[in-house]
Amino acid sequence: MTEYNVYSDTYTKHLQKLKNVLASDKAYEQAIGGNFLAVGQLELGLLRQQGLKPGQMVIDVGCGSGRLAGPLAGIPDIRYLGIDLVQDLLDYARKICNRNDWQFVKVKSLSIPASDQVADFVVFFSVLTHLRHEDSYKYLAEANRVLKPGGCIIISFLEFRIPSHWSVFEEMLKNPDPHKHIDQFIDRDAIRAWTQHLGLNIDAIHDGDKPHIPLLSTITWDDGRSQTSLGNLGQSVAILRKPLNQNL
Repeated sequence: MTEYNVYSDTYTKHLQKLKNVLASDKAYEQAIGGNFLAVGQLELGLLRQQGLKPGQMVIDVGCGSGRLAGPLAGIPDIRYLGIDLVQDLLDYARKICNRNDWQFVKVKSLSIPASDQVADFVVFFSVLTHLRHEDSYKYLAEANRVLKPGGCIIISFLEFRIPSHWSVFEEMLKNPDPHKHIDQFIDRDAIRAWTQHLGLNIDAIHDGDKPHIPLLSTITWDDGRSQTSLGNLGQSVAILRKPLNQNL
């Protein structure tokens, strides 16, 4: 079975299990993790922080059920391509966005269906956390290909240096399930090596447990916590940049 088939099969089964026990909307939201609304606002805040402007193009790798696409849809003149392995998730994202000018595409390989140097942003939120390192590198190479010079790649990731991430590892130890998606930890040295070999720059790496994302309004987490001026995803975040003089 190819890597694509493994990932696709795992997430399709995961979504079906949730649909068996939750109301439809909740199942689609939980399929890509909790705190659907709060995390979506934080992801949008990250793009704004990195200079998102009308007319720019965002490629959302592993867009799922539209956690980022939902709040992003309220900004006019943004061009958008969301890709995922699961058609049901793409259909839900398309529905909540109601943007006929946007593309939601099911991919059948670890590739990005876009031409060279067309995107201003390529984002991987909670994507590399579920891939083998080899596949993460392949996807970053694809992101580099489709990104304009000066464009931005944003990735979120798990790492052992953040104490709150240990609970994710503990859960894997307690409940080993070969049919569950993996939770992959990534060392910062790996990110540095990947970017060096791809000719990318690292603008910043933010600890997952420290607020660093400017908020336009208060967000509320599923557990009742609120954040007002600054927020954080929980996962760590790396901001990568394609040099203006890089040629493919």
